Amino acid sequence: MSVELSYLAMYGTFTLILLVVQASLGALQHGIPAFAGNRDGLVSTGMAARADRALNNSVVALALIAPAIVIVAMTDQATSGTELSVRLFLGARVVYAIVYIVGIPYVRTAAWVVGFLATACVYCAAL
Repeated sequence: MSVELSYLAMYGTFTLILLVVQASLGALQHGIPAFAGNRDGLVSTGMAARADRALNNSVVALALIAPAIVIVAMTDQATSGTELSVRLFLGARVVYAIVYIVGIPYVRTAAWVVGFLATACVYCAAL
């Protein structure tokens, strides 16, 4: 397996962990019975709401980076640049999720930009 695919698997695993964090924060805020129900009208606030938004954004980022990594791996276009880009992507996305949940706005935005640019670099290599 290529290094890029390994990092993709790590990011998928991190997204699963983020899902558990998001669900746990929601259950803590609303209680298990309400959170286990259909959630109509259930509105999270604070950390639970930020965890929900961080998870949604992380799933979008996963959907965007995965095709580029698979293309690079399948066409043997992996380079030290694609490896660096994927490492930067993973690190930026982990920082993004953590600082979003904690509530640090400017660091969150900077991490998002790094992750986005890293994704764009992998697409450039794939094309």
